[in-house]
This record gives sequence, structure tokens and C-alpha cells, in this order.
Amino acid sequence: MTQQNPQIENIFNYHPPKEGQPEKYTEIRNKAKELAYLIEEMCPNSREKSLAITNLQQTTFWANASIAINE
Repeated sequence: MTQQNPQIENIFNYHPPKEGQPEKYTEIRNKAKELAYLIEEMCPNSREKSLAITNLQQTTFWANASIAINE
């Protein structure tokens, strides 16, 4: 059996929300949504616009994951 790596164990473990975390997740999502609407308003429909929205979604995911995994 391979030796367990604590970092891998932590990354791939369920992290139930701790006190105060849901509010942080909401704030990050709301700011990302605000930027998404700005992009929607100012940018022409294009592949680049779609990628900007997709990457903003990924940014939100990873920011919230950083809270869940590391707090």
C-alpha cells in the first residue's frame, strides 16, 4: 500500500463549511457576478468573451476552494 500524502488527503476530502465561510463564498460569488455583468455589457459576443466568463467562473470556484481547503 502506498504511503498517504497529507496534502492529497486534504485536497480530496469533503470540507463542510465552517462558521463564517458561507458568507465569504457568497461575497466572492457576488463580486464575480458583478464583473460578469460588466463583461456582458461592455464586450462584444465572441469566443474571448465566453472565455472571460468561463475563467471568471473558474476563479470563483478556486477562490472558494481555497477557503474550504485551507481554513
